[in-house]
Amino acid sequence: MVATLEQRDVTHPSAVVAGSVPAARVDRISKIFVQRPLFFRGETKIVNAVSDISFTVQRGEIFGILGANGSGKSTLIRMLSTLLIPDEGTVEVFGFDVQRNEAEVKRLINRVSVEASFFKKLSPAENLAYALRLYGRSGPEVREESFAVLERLGVARSKLNEPLEQLSRGMQQKVAIARALLTSPVLLLLDEPTTGLDPRSKLDVQRFVHVLRDTHDATILLCTHDMAEAEALCDRVMLLDKGRLIALDTVPTLKAQYGPELGTASPTLEEIFIHLTGRSLEEGEEDE
Repeated sequence: MVATLEQRDVTHPSAVVAGSVPAARVDRISKIFVQRPLFFRGETKIVNAVSDISFTVQRGEIFGILGANGSGKSTLIRMLSTLLIPDEGTVEVFGFDVQRNEAEVKRLINRVSVEASFFKKLSPAENLAYALRLYGRSGPEVREESFAVLERLGVARSKLNEPLEQLSRGMQQKVAIARALLTSPVLLLLDEPTTGLDPRSKLDVQRFVHVLRDTHDATILLCTHDMAEAEALCDRVMLLDKGRLIALDTVPTLKAQYGPELGTASPTLEEIFIHLTGRSLEEGEEDE
């Protein structure tokens, strides 16, 4: 019998984590990038990608990191996932410092991003089999479980053995999401996970996020510029603008706080963002 995502015991990474330890603790981190002109013609540009940000994510929380392109969202996710080193401040994942305890942090996390990497000549089934073997999982049951997860995300079995390069970008994104879910992360970092997906597929992914959190003690960090998606999924949200934290609270609290200023009882997150920044999401700067 093949275990479903809801049935499978995925507690092995969390066994090393104390229940009272926050999923993530970020303390006054900053990151600066230096953009040098091509062929040294023109001025060097200093970009403050993240500026003196602090926050804590509780275990089991779905925490949204929201902002326009260029706001610092992806930079923040990369620092949490050990891919970037902060210039200042500290980042901890379940009590492990991302710089001093990199191996322990990597055991506890997985990341889905818009630039998900695959072996494009291999099929979805082969890519998942390879990824899961790296986590010590193999065999017929694991293969069937992979197929079941992909089917729930809307990937037909007829597509499972086609080369990934022949599938649409949205379909490839679903395979990336399945790969992350199947490795049983205790902290799942979703960096624009539904970009390129049709509305039905977006709903499938959103349901999966709740299944993972509600049945497997997982914590989710959702990095997105889709305010409606964040409002539907997140327990708390953090709004970023040009690398600065401009608001952090539950969606109902933010609505209650800024509703009177906006003249409405229930403003949207996008209306709150525009109120705080003077710009819409589409007016954000270039991609990070």
